[in-house]
Amino acid sequence: MSMRSVVLSLAAAILAVGCATPRGAYTDGLKLNQIQVLGTHNSYAQPVDPRLLAIVDPMVGQIGASMTARMSPEQRALFAEEHPSPASFAEGLAYDHPPLRAQLDAGLRSLEIDVYRDPAGGRFLDPAGYRALAAKGIADPAPHDRTGLDQPGFKVLHIPDVDVRSHCPTLETCLGEIRAWSNANPGHTPLFMLLEAKATAFPLLPNATQVVPFDAVAFDALDAALIEGLGRDRLITPDDVRGSYPTLEAAVRAGAWPTLAAARGKVIVLMLTATGPGATNAYLAGHPNLEGRMAFVRANPGERHAAFLLLDNAIVRGEEIAQRVREGYLVRTRADIETWEAKTYDLTRAEAAFASGAQVVSTDFFKPGNAFGTNYFVTLPGGGDYRCNPVNAERRC
Repeated sequence: MSMRSVVLSLAAAILAVGCATPRGAYTDGLKLNQIQVLGTHNSYAQPVDPRLLAIVDPMVGQIGASMTARMSPEQRALFAEEHPSPASFAEGLAYDHPPLRAQLDAGLRSLEIDVYRDPAGGRFLDPAGYRALAAKGIADPAPHDRTGLDQPGFKVLHIPDVDVRSHCPTLETCLGEIRAWSNANPGHTPLFMLLEAKATAFPLLPNATQVVPFDAVAFDALDAALIEGLGRDRLITPDDVRGSYPTLEAAVRAGAWPTLAAARGKVIVLMLTATGPGATNAYLAGHPNLEGRMAFVRANPGERHAAFLLLDNAIVRGEEIAQRVREGYLVRTRADIETWEAKTYDLTRAEAAFASGAQVVSTDFFKPGNAFGTNYFVTLPGGGDYRCNPVNAERRC
């Protein structure tokens, strides 16, 4: 056995919680919410040029302090929960994902894509960060793929002007890669795609890019892009789950998710929206149960459209996640947050994430090798691309 195989086997043993990855017609009878998969966070991202990080890293602390000072106590508490580690801005971005297809080939079944509006085209073509590098005489910045950035549409990047390098700079390109992989792998385990509609500017540099908010018209266009990019027959939508139930939440709590067999070869889109109720309301306007919508939007229990919950801190929310999973909701949580676990080689959060039963566990480190030189990486317990959920499918395992 190779050293790499030994390392992978050891990591799987360390993180093993519950049963091994199931296969066959028996587990195809499980519901979509009775499995657990591993995926990546900011799946499209390529590393920021370190010389640019050196410029902006000192600025971020000051802006972050100003932002948190303006938050309500509730917002501040949620921010602290979702950003619990004392990593610097540069450390938080110290991860490096391969192209989407390579991630899918490696067995990951969740991808996270961030999208920004660019209705006229060209908004993200000339990042202020690259102008700052040029002003310092740096003529060889890290390559920034500008393909399609001059055209109208949805653009895929993390932070305008700074963290802009993407394996697929447009949503059209990202969806095309996913569709091509899906076509080449018929009957694959369903793919959970987290789609974050971003509308917050982070003006660190002069002449920073202005971000365009999402509204109902933009969300209509985003749904249309999902249909065009993936095909309606490949999508599992809120209507598919709600059926004849009076609300989407009623259907979810009644266990109306499709079976794994019916969901094979398909994609379920789980949408995160900009901070604040306004953006969510824009997606829900005229669609209180997400009728006709292509994505399940982040919600709170008790809301009529509630099907997908984001509870990223499994150390704090482990018991709540398990309870919500038993109630029928889909939950995403994280195995590591802002690279702190990789830096400190701490598997506590990963173990809590898998044990919680969250159907989607996201990591920035799914294979050996990281910027911190530790042996930290995360694999799905038991191996494979899915397993029986340890909370709500124990008997089936």
